[in-house]
Amino acid sequence: MALHLIKLCVGVESLEELIGWIAEDQARQRGLGLEPEDTHTTRMMPKRIPEILDGGSLYWVIKGQVQARQRILDLQAVTGADNIQRCRIVFDPEVVPTEWQPKRPFQGWRYLLPKDAPRDLAAIGGSAGDELPAALKAELAELGLL
Repeated sequence: MALHLIKLCVGVESLEELIGWIAEDQARQRGLGLEPEDTHTTRMMPKRIPEILDGGSLYWVIKGQVQARQRILDLQAVTGADNIQRCRIVFDPEVVPTEWQPKRPFQGWRYLLPKDAPRDLAAIGGSAGDELPAALKAELAELGLL
């Protein structure tokens, strides 16, 4: 069974901003003649790699709410310019919107069991409030009304 990761999407204000950032980065890579690859580098390497690579995703927490996920394609050990080992997460570039789920701040990433992961919006036919502004939707979700 797949195991997921969850991580704060620091510096991103909305799901649309995350999607735009990925598109811009891929366009930049294409402009340099590279094969586009969506990655994120984090400090710690997970120990449960086979479970994660068996269909796991990284769930993004944006402004205090889990809002989306990206399927993890690979986990690579890399060494930074400062000679510190890090983990390079390679994603499927498709960002899949999920049900909003409140999440308190934390550092780094955490494992996320499938039973605790929010459902994909497409799998449940969307959700009430999809047409609401993000700020209002976040407030309603925090109150438990979405």
